[in-house]
Amino acid sequence: MAKETDLDNMKDFSIVFMGTPEFAVAILDKLHTEGVSVKGVVTAPDKPSGRGQKINESAVKKYAVEKELNILQPTNLKDEGFLADLKALNADLFVVVAFRMLPQSVWTMPEKGTINLHASLLPNYRGAAPINWAIINGEKETGVTTFFIEQEIDTGKIIEQAKVSIGENETVGELYGRLMSLGAEVMHSTVQKIAKGGIDAVDQETLISQNILPAPKIFKKDCEMDFTSSVESLHNFCRGLSPYPAAWCTLYNKDKKEEKSYKVFSTEKTTIEVTSQEQVLSDKEGILFPTSDYYLRVLEIQPEGKRKMNFKDFLAGNPVENLTTKGF
Repeated sequence: MAKETDLDNMKDFSIVFMGTPEFAVAILDKLHTEGVSVKGVVTAPDKPSGRGQKINESAVKKYAVEKELNILQPTNLKDEGFLADLKALNADLFVVVAFRMLPQSVWTMPEKGTINLHASLLPNYRGAAPINWAIINGEKETGVTTFFIEQEIDTGKIIEQAKVSIGENETVGELYGRLMSLGAEVMHSTVQKIAKGGIDAVDQETLISQNILPAPKIFKKDCEMDFTSSVESLHNFCRGLSPYPAAWCTLYNKDKKEEKSYKVFSTEKTTIEVTSQEQVLSDKEGILFPTSDYYLRVLEIQPEGKRKMNFKDFLAGNPVENLTTKGF
């Protein structure tokens, strides 16, 4: 008897994929190229953006158009027409990656359920910004989790998890790329397991031994640097927001008697003890911002109204002896 292959398991199994940003494209591409039958792709409606109000398509839509996949772009996920179209696809499983919150009428529709990919080791870091918060909190490892969607966000039964270590200077942008690749592999594995049957999902409540760490959405006000923090905390804060939305601070120019905001992208910890809690300094390797213990070395910065630049370009036109962290 011929050995059953993964493709044999998948040939009568189909999915609908739901997602919007680039992160979701990597997962969709893995599923599609590995032969998973994608009956439809649900993504955000096109919308005008920028000065010219040019119509912008989601990254997932662009991919779906290129691969000639069936596309649905509902404005209302409870719309009866959309629900009818979705049901008519008769998919076995819905796969959700970086999409909107689904109404119960959607996630309960397919026979095999609806699964999601979350960029953390659930139950920790439930919420909108798990990659950012893992770095901001100084975690040494994180990962991805696939789970069944239930009523409460990010609380469903876990199917698979995979871990990665976080580098000491790694930014959210760098970690994002690694988790995107890992997520594609784990989601493909999860879909295969569900197609074969016999999934033994784990209730998240059984994994909670202490208070879980949240990952709420991050707003601009949350990105302001606190110079009373330790160099360790401030370094983690900056790399956990780089390149987007970016940590920022306000510096006072004593010479011009004016305040300006600055975005900070790349930093390093130093063991140089702080001699002034307010004065910005520099050395041959970067701009030195004071913290509660040691200086934080800034390697990449963007002054208000100007381009992002490395520290050498910044220092060429901005004498740091005029800059302090507080106005007088």
